[in-house]
Amino acid sequence: MKELVERMAKALVDKPEDVVVNEIDGEKTTVYELKVASTDLGKVIGKQGKTARAMRTILSASGTKIGKRCVLEILE
Repeated sequence: MKELVERMAKALVDKPEDVVVNEIDGEKTTVYELKVASTDLGKVIGKQGKTARAMRTILSASGTKIGKRCVLEILE
């Protein structure tokens, strides 16, 4: 799942080397913290948050397959 978030983010940004994903594993929930370069933050969020919402939807659907709740946090 971490690799999925990383691949999606790297495909969107201009500086893929600055993409960092941290995984915080809980009992039923896993939180993925996504950090990108400040210049790429708008690209990851998208207009009115549509890109971020789409990434969260994909992550949530993937998490359902393995029986875990997955949350994406985009850090500034």
